Amino acid sequence: MVDGAVTVKRFIRDEKGKLTWQTGKTACLVLEDGTIYEGEAFGATGTSLGELVFNTSLMGYQEILTDPSYAGQIITLTYPEVGNYGINEEDMESKKIYARGLVIRHLSSVESNFRSQGSLDQFLKKHGIVGITEIDTRAVTRKIRDKGAMRCLISTELDAGKDKDELLKRVKGLSEMTGQNLTGEVSTKASYKVGKGKFKVAVMDFGCKENILRELVKRDIEATVYPSSVTAKEILESKPDGIFLSNGPGDPAACTDILKQLPALIESRIPIFGICLGHQLLSIALGATTFKLKFGHRGGNQPVKDLTTGKIEITSQNHGFAVDDKSMPDHLELTHINLNDNSVEGFRHKTLPIFAVQYHPESSPGPHDSSYLFDRFVNLMAPLTLKSPH
Repeated sequence: MVDGAVTVKRFIRDEKGKLTWQTGKTACLVLEDGTIYEGEAFGATGTSLGELVFNTSLMGYQEILTDPSYAGQIITLTYPEVGNYGINEEDMESKKIYARGLVIRHLSSVESNFRSQGSLDQFLKKHGIVGITEIDTRAVTRKIRDKGAMRCLISTELDAGKDKDELLKRVKGLSEMTGQNLTGEVSTKASYKVGKGKFKVAVMDFGCKENILRELVKRDIEATVYPSSVTAKEILESKPDGIFLSNGPGDPAACTDILKQLPALIESRIPIFGICLGHQLLSIALGATTFKLKFGHRGGNQPVKDLTTGKIEITSQNHGFAVDDKSMPDHLELTHINLNDNSVEGFRHKTLPIFAVQYHPESSPGPHDSSYLFDRFVNLMAPLTLKSPH
């Protein structure tokens, strides 16, 4: 069965950048349940496999594509008009696209923005990422909501009618996201410093977004960013005022080497702040367990309640795993919950200077309601830095 097949003519840029009225090249999207969608190719040519997820943000496609937490995944954007404001170097959240593919309803033929330095089509071509447009993304999203995130394939090379069995075989041969540790794929290979300030923070990079580092630097922080393979000994020898555990892709329970390093950091009593994967890893190290959500939380409109203040935040999120609230030990206090499904969105340790949130207080894209959490981190470090020789 081929769903949502569309053949249309529209303006397409040729190799010289000139807009011409033509029919686009056919591409197909194949889901592991056997559903096949035919649409129009853009970006790079080829075949790409990944876990199919959806994001409900109304803008920010460049930041979404370059968020390392999307490693191993193909993204469906629910907002229908994509590419209309182009691409620019300032909005990169990492040095490359980590998502494996992009599924959209309509690709804008023209990018209209004074900051634009190129088109989305050119951007995907540059990074070797396959895209498919003219797809009924409402139908795709509803299928994911009903059946859960599933493995999929985008191809500009294979015929959906003739090669259906081969396509499905390749999709079902892809590893499930559960059990995958992808931090080594996205982490820095060597440590480096960002910013200058009186607060010295060690950042464990599991796929850290650029705007996280910008938020830290804004607060008089000198951040030393370490690879995901860093040892607790190396971090503690640098005598940081605080430790930050970043976002990242994959299954937290599969990150066994990282989890082995966390007990020593926890016992050091140095303030620790974790987000996203960092939140999940801290929870496991402190005695809780995690599980895979049916379809995850991805978008810039997720409502979260801060139980310590009673305030509601609209948050930016991107995760497929969550902390099991029933598994949280007594020494952890639940501080934030998701108002859509009551899942755990944050906790703090009752006696140690440790707290974490599941969502993205740095936004990019998304609302800025939660940036106060970086101030909470600084406030935890302040008593220490007042006595510090630096």
